[in-house]
Amino acid sequence: MSIFVHMKEIVEYTDYRKFIQDYYDERKRSSAFTWREFARDAGFSSAVYLKYVCEGKKNLSVGSAGSVAAAMGLAGFEQTYFVLMVSYAHAKDDKARRAAFEERCALAHAHKVRVLGNEEFDYFKSWKNPVLREIAPHMPGAKPLEMARKCKPQISAAEVSETLDFLVRAKLLKKDKSGNYEQTDKSLSMGSVDAVPVAARDMQREMGEFAVKALDLPLSERDMSGLTMGLTRRAYEKIRKEIADFRRRIVAIASEDDETEQVYRLNLQLFPLSERIDNRSDRNENAEVVSESNKNVRNEEKV
Repeated sequence: MSIFVHMKEIVEYTDYRKFIQDYYDERKRSSAFTWREFARDAGFSSAVYLKYVCEGKKNLSVGSAGSVAAAMGLAGFEQTYFVLMVSYAHAKDDKARRAAFEERCALAHAHKVRVLGNEEFDYFKSWKNPVLREIAPHMPGAKPLEMARKCKPQISAAEVSETLDFLVRAKLLKKDKSGNYEQTDKSLSMGSVDAVPVAARDMQREMGEFAVKALDLPLSERDMSGLTMGLTRRAYEKIRKEIADFRRRIVAIASEDDETEQVYRLNLQLFPLSERIDNRSDRNENAEVVSESNKNVRNEEKV
């Protein structure tokens, strides 16, 4: 249980800085608690170190996380959970972040509590989840093996059963008395849980690999094109907004029909192919040259 009744349970936090700040605010409301006292209890010589941590000016090391947890009165499961939050925040790459998050979830599960974002994280860990979420409702009465044969690439019946069980458990599908599936929501989007993009990047890598293989499909079954452009930061931000608007329109079109004939994946990718270019030359003198150059680099590939 949390130390103070007004604070949320620790598993409702994803940011250790926010947890420390809430702890301090709660203590401050009911006493003359100071940052100096807090820092001293945690073993820091600087009176404002933990204040700077909460403000993002300093980082709390994994090594000192345990003493800060102890200073907040955390013990056992909660202390370990807090240390894992710090490990996640300062992990060097997605692999380390994923490991810290999964360890956090396993720890919470062992104590029969739910971690915020756990189902969302698991959903984006595998391409099978969104694909079967689309397939299952449109194959009433189908056995797992039948659904498995509809997937590209094909998977086993056991994988289908495991995936469907997860989707029902996560309330992304619901199963009726006849054993048929129905989507709980027509469309999904990533929430604000910070761990979700870590898992989503893995899915995007998988989908990128599938896109390469899809180049071998006939043109009637896929549409791929690309542009190489020279951009300013202003143009880049405008294009990002245009892509976001376009995604919303695509979701609206896909939601118009209740039936599904085939499951498709749409990848939208805008990324740099160079480092920042330092253009400090006289642009007025070279305006015509630059304009003509840009025309040449805006090549469209339709394959």
